[in-house]
Amino acid sequence: MNRLCYIIAIAGVTMLTGCKGGKGGGEEAAKDTVQVPEFSADSAMVSIQTQCAFGPRTLGSQAHEDCAKYIEEAFKTLGCEVQRQETDFTFYNGQRYKGCNIIASYKPELTERILLCSHWDSRPWADNDPNPANHHKPVTAANDGASGVAVMIEVARLLKEQAPQVGVDFVCFDAEDAGVPEWDTAFSGDDQATWCLGSQYWAEHPHRADFRFGILLDMVGGKGAKFYKELFSQHYASSVVTLVWSAAKDAGYSSAFIDQDGGGITDDHLPLNRVANIPTIDIIPYYPNMEHSFGPTWHTINDIPENIDTNTLKAVGQTLLQVIYTY
Repeated sequence: MNRLCYIIAIAGVTMLTGCKGGKGGGEEAAKDTVQVPEFSADSAMVSIQTQCAFGPRTLGSQAHEDCAKYIEEAFKTLGCEVQRQETDFTFYNGQRYKGCNIIASYKPELTERILLCSHWDSRPWADNDPNPANHHKPVTAANDGASGVAVMIEVARLLKEQAPQVGVDFVCFDAEDAGVPEWDTAFSGDDQATWCLGSQYWAEHPHRADFRFGILLDMVGGKGAKFYKELFSQHYASSVVTLVWSAAKDAGYSSAFIDQDGGGITDDHLPLNRVANIPTIDIIPYYPNMEHSFGPTWHTINDIPENIDTNTLKAVGQTLLQVIYTY
């Protein structure tokens, strides 16, 4: 997740310088009779622990390769068609690493499709840790990475058990957290371009593009997390925001999905909207009383499974299922 703080919108105006939302008619009544499966936060928690047990998933590490194999096998076991989208990523400092986006497709033959995505890499530097001695250490990334992947794996498990009427593609983006560390004050290039490298690549080389809409998951397991309506999500995909927040209310989680504007953030949904032209929203926490707004463990060595809240995982996962099964 980008180190840039949220940029607040005033009166709907961006302070930056630099779909189809459901069915109607007779189908609306039928929607009320759909049995939405129950999301297991405990199952998602096990996946978070498994990912973190490999160690920080920084590009070039053994943990990165081991976790990639785990994610691939998890989706394959659940009946998805899985492929790696491999490429070389150039970091802000010129270092190049081999990496991959991991793509899992549930019922790829269906043409009515929803895209779910998250990043799976770990930030190489805990540059927001309160202890400067930790700023060059990698982040375990239980919340900022593993949580979104874990929610998607649990959703895939339920799709296998109870088929919805739509196809779903899960994309795990690599190199999202490759952006310039805060301690490197010598960098003078385009800071925003150094983030979200995997989604930038996928947006230029999508494995398919016939999605009704996309939903990005970022840091969806934090303690006390609340999800406000992110600025760019509303700008590019307002109908999807309405759809998801309505689903959260129907699922009983309006206390987690706040019906208020948040801020705008550079994240993986921007290339999907701007390059791939897929209306995509970002489900991302907003802590209005914190300086950086992303929560207390963001880019610190404390982003570990012990600081994950299964109540947050449940709220997000059940909302996604509500969207998928009633769309």
